[in-house]
Amino acid sequence: MTNVGIIGLGLMGGSLSIALQERSDSYHIIGMDHNETHQQEALELGLVDKIVHSLDEISRCDIIILTIPVDGIIAVSKELKNLDEKCTVIDLGSTKAKISASIPASVRKHFVTAHPMTGTEKFGPKAAIGKLYENKIVVLCDMEKSGPHQQEVAKELFTQIGMKLVYMDAQEHDRHAAFISHMPHALSYSLANSVMKQEDASSIVALAGGGFRDMSRIAKSSPHMWEDIFRQNRSNLIEAIESFEVELKKCRHMVENGEWEALNKWMGEANRLHDIL
Repeated sequence: MTNVGIIGLGLMGGSLSIALQERSDSYHIIGMDHNETHQQEALELGLVDKIVHSLDEISRCDIIILTIPVDGIIAVSKELKNLDEKCTVIDLGSTKAKISASIPASVRKHFVTAHPMTGTEKFGPKAAIGKLYENKIVVLCDMEKSGPHQQEVAKELFTQIGMKLVYMDAQEHDRHAAFISHMPHALSYSLANSVMKQEDASSIVALAGGGFRDMSRIAKSSPHMWEDIFRQNRSNLIEAIESFEVELKKCRHMVENGEWEALNKWMGEANRLHDIL
């Protein structure tokens, strides 16, 4: 049996456990979470075979998965000690540069810094779904800093659960993620707050169509997790927000000045995004 320790039993950790168990009977899943309710739910849902309460117990696993906020990943990396030579630690943090640079040299070869480009606005063990990772991209960062064995273990694990592998420098990843993932979350939170400050609940319920629901959906995401991500990727996120503000000001200027032909052309340029997607 391969002992897999998962620290963080929410959407990402729980979904990974389901995916591994669906594909092989050789995994023994050991879970750890600071939230006692999550511990109990994970056991009841069969996401884990066992709950432990110390990093010492987790550190004996063959594979350790960290699906906790970025600050927590860095803190855990400094506490993991006496790892077996072949132990592989994989973090799934949404920002990578600070994690990659903060892992102590004594355990750096054990770590593979990864970012699965998937998720939902839901969180907690009950949000876990088996297909979350299937046919999605996982970005593997700074792989030259990981040991050869750890590289192979991580690639095999992600391939086994149906992911497509992409390799990237951690700083490059963080800039791309700011525009494609982090800034859209900032916009969704802003949209939700601006509407709630102008409209009462009955009007929102009566008039909210599919477009508004789609754009505001990710505003349901965990504030604790996204505060952490925004803090870790602050400079890239500010650049991304400023870029968005330039485009929004263009839209406002064209509407204010009745420049409808220019507005139509600007909208057409935006339509091209979905030729890529």
